[in-house]
Amino acid sequence: MKQTFNKAALLTSALLALALLASCLPQQPAERGGVTITLYGFSIMKESLEKSIYPAFAAKWKAEHGQEVGFTSSFAGSETVTNQILQGVPAEVAILSIDRDAQRLQHGGFVTTDWHNTPYKGIVNKTPFVILVRGGNAKGIHDFPDLAKPGVEIIHPDPVSSGGAQWSILAIYGSELMKSEKQSGGQDTARALQLLQGIWRNVKSTPGSAREARTQFETGFGDALITYELEGLLMKEAKKTPVEIITPKATIFSEHPAVIIDKNVTPAKRAVIDAFMQFLWSDEAQEAFVKYHFYSVTNDALNKQNAEFVPVEMPFDISYFGGWDKAYPQVIEGIFRDRVQRK
Repeated sequence: MKQTFNKAALLTSALLALALLASCLPQQPAERGGVTITLYGFSIMKESLEKSIYPAFAAKWKAEHGQEVGFTSSFAGSETVTNQILQGVPAEVAILSIDRDAQRLQHGGFVTTDWHNTPYKGIVNKTPFVILVRGGNAKGIHDFPDLAKPGVEIIHPDPVSSGGAQWSILAIYGSELMKSEKQSGGQDTARALQLLQGIWRNVKSTPGSAREARTQFETGFGDALITYELEGLLMKEAKKTPVEIITPKATIFSEHPAVIIDKNVTPAKRAVIDAFMQFLWSDEAQEAFVKYHFYSVTNDALNKQNAEFVPVEMPFDISYFGGWDKAYPQVIEGIFRDRVQRK
């Protein structure tokens, strides 16, 4: 009887010790009653998300569900972000520069829901492509063709790693197609190719992302940078580097999709992640995007709240090329890679 008691006592003590040890181990946020969403985004999304949209959604979810929400973020060039997810990083949401990257995630089995069935075909914001020049514009740059002049040194992100770089190529090439079409009724592809070749000859540096390109420009390198308009507006706000924003006569509006990385989302977190995705198209989130110099995709009236936006005389978007399914193989690969970069 005594031996049986001792064994029971030892078993009870062991169980209590294990329970005590478990209570001292780090716990996941969900186990503490909170939850963390992991988001990977292309480089220029950082400010609007971290300074405005994350806090706003966390407050909304807390008020409605009594649960704390935190966020873990990583930002890089869109192609880089996509490659990281395909290699296994624990992203649950991705906001990408180009729809083609979302397609790559879908083909890799990481995205199983069709983002095109979400509001606005998954696009959460947009912005036109512009040229940034040094204060005073000593090189006399007023449109894309001026970037091909001798003596102009250009910073341009790397198309291999940056979605912004691919938008820039489409902006340059498409601008000449659109202007020639308006002038003569037909697209002058030879003229568009010649401009792209001339500009690329003047590219002196190809950083990995639009944000890296901006940082390099801020250090004083280069005469001009082709980038998202909001990068120029953020630079002007910072007042560290005298800069002028040149809006080309014809330029593209980049459109940025958000997708759920279904492969990495557990059933326990699905509801909060779905709610966060829907929140991106709310008035509150769209106003935040406008505050940080993205254009709203849900309400043009919101865009009037940003007095810094400059109208584009001849705007176009990816549909001008027939969508990414045609733009990438025909322009990025067939024109830029094969007839510009390799020459």
